[in-house]
Amino acid sequence: MNDDVRNIVLGVIAAGVSAALGWLARTYLWRRRLRRKQAFFGLPDHSESLLVVNRNAGGPELAVMRHDVFALLELSALIKDCNAHARVVAHDVAHQGIGERTEFCVGGPASNRRMAAHLSSLLPGVRMDAEASAGPDAGALRIGAEEYRADAGRSEYVLLARLTAGGRHDTRPVFLFCGQRAITNQAATRYLAREHERLARKYGGGSFVLLLKVVNSEAYGPDVVELVADVTRTARTPLPEPAPATGAE
Repeated sequence: MNDDVRNIVLGVIAAGVSAALGWLARTYLWRRRLRRKQAFFGLPDHSESLLVVNRNAGGPELAVMRHDVFALLELSALIKDCNAHARVVAHDVAHQGIGERTEFCVGGPASNRRMAAHLSSLLPGVRMDAEASAGPDAGALRIGAEEYRADAGRSEYVLLARLTAGGRHDTRPVFLFCGQRAITNQAATRYLAREHERLARKYGGGSFVLLLKVVNSEAYGPDVVELVADVTRTARTPLPEPAPATGAE
C-alpha cells in the first residue's frame, strides 16, 4: 500500500469515526432532551394521559368551542412528542384522583366542572365569576386581593398551572388552562408548548401557577401572550372569609 492509498483509507476511517461520534452525540442530546420533557410533563414512554374537555358555557353539554379544540390539538402534539398516549374525557365524567395519570384540564369553571373542583381544592386563592351573563364582572378572575377583568378581544387573562398532589414530585402532574375565553385557553397551551423547556429549568418537577395576559386577540389571535406574574403562593393561599354582617341593635 503506497502513501496515497494509505492516506485515503485513513481519511475514510476518520470521516466514518467522526460521523459515528456526531450521530452518537446528537442521539444522546436528543434522548436527554426527551427525558427532561417527559419528566416535566409526567409522561414516560407509552404512558396514558387525560385530556379533560369542557363544553360551550352557552350551548349543549357536548359542544366544545373551536379554540378549545385547537387547544386540545396543541396538547395532543406535546403528548405524542413524549411517546405517550392521550384519552379524551368529558369534564363531568372524569372521576379519578390526582397523581394517577397526567391530566390536562381545559376551560374555566363555568364550562368545566373538573376545573371548578381543581380550583376549589388546589387553588383556594383563586375565584372566577362563573356567571354566563354579560357585564363588566363576567369572567372576572380574582387572585388573592387582585381582580382581573376581561376586555374582550383586547386584554384577557388565563391561568396556566402545573400542580401535583400534596406538592410531591413523584406523582403525575395536572396542568390547568383556566381562561376567561376559549381563545385564552388556546393561548396558554401554545405558551406552554413554546416555553416548557424554560419552565422546566426554573421549576423542575415542582408546582407553579402563572397569570398570563392575552393581548389583542381580536387582531393577533392566541399568539401574543405576556407573563403578568407568578402567582403560585397567592393562588394556593385560601381567601379570607368575609366578615360576618353585624345586625342593628
